[in-house]
Amino acid sequence: MPHLRSRISGLGMCVPPWVVSNDELTQWMDTSDEWITQRTGIRQRHWAAQDTSTSTSGLAVDACRDALAQSGIAATDVGMIIFATLSPDAVFPGSACFLQGKLGVPGIPALDIRQQCTGFVYGLSIADLYVRAGLHEHVLLVGSEIQSKALDKSTRGRDMTVLFGDGAGAVVVSATQVEDVSARSKESFLLSHHLHADGSFAEDLLFRSPGTSNRIWNPPELVPEREAYPQMNGRLVFQHAVKRMPEVALEALEANGLAVDDVDLFVNHQANKRINDKFAESLGVSPEKVFDTIDLYGNTTAATIPIGLAEAVKAGKLKPGMLVACAAFGSGFTWGASLLRW
Repeated sequence: MPHLRSRISGLGMCVPPWVVSNDELTQWMDTSDEWITQRTGIRQRHWAAQDTSTSTSGLAVDACRDALAQSGIAATDVGMIIFATLSPDAVFPGSACFLQGKLGVPGIPALDIRQQCTGFVYGLSIADLYVRAGLHEHVLLVGSEIQSKALDKSTRGRDMTVLFGDGAGAVVVSATQVEDVSARSKESFLLSHHLHADGSFAEDLLFRSPGTSNRIWNPPELVPEREAYPQMNGRLVFQHAVKRMPEVALEALEANGLAVDDVDLFVNHQANKRINDKFAESLGVSPEKVFDTIDLYGNTTAATIPIGLAEAVKAGKLKPGMLVACAAFGSGFTWGASLLRW
């Protein structure tokens, strides 16, 4: 008897046209291509124009349209929108509502996810549950970021600024009937998701303003200068990322009775090339099994995994029938993994 499951039926991505090389960053801060590349593995990133011409939901629209076209459905066939971002169009309403308006699909639920770098994995688990519950046939999930407008582009802010890029990645999660739902099935479907958080580290990677934890909500001239930009305890974040991402990937495999060698490709969150290398080392897999986009796009936060999936397909590294593991770690601290058969 067939079983109702969900699968990724469409995939799309979009990055703004402005490519910012490491050398270009030297116009604003004391840095160098060698300094950035050695510490992060990043050679360039895409940034949106620093004006009002492009918004986070605007980038998302193009990624979503590509995902819908690949899925073969119209926007009006979508039953729900899930939008993962840390750089919303506005404090409120949620960016999913802006995206809904641009796609012209009023009336369906539109939900924002605020899990930062782990947002796509959290969103994928929610989409999967709604589809498997029979509530929606198609859910549109997007991770989209324009972080460049919030970065301190002086030498003072370089440790954060060199890391981040702008971009969007989207998937259509659709209902499918699966005959074999075992972990070793070759049919395309989402196997499982494993989510975690530890709020005791919430202040080690944060962007405090605007927010109600401050005396002042918004006026930039009144916000303490340090709090006007994202802050990160980089050493601590690195230590937790290289522990939690392999840990949760193994959790996903163990839950499905699988081993590391069963995975054909790891498409993880992209924060730092050294984290990617440590991940491969921890699991004892070849670095070629851990797909990298960090050198071309930097850290696009909630968009890194769907952009990685799109780039892996384009590069011929991701093919139907492959077992894919996606692990992420981010602000909160939050971390999680999804296991799927492509």
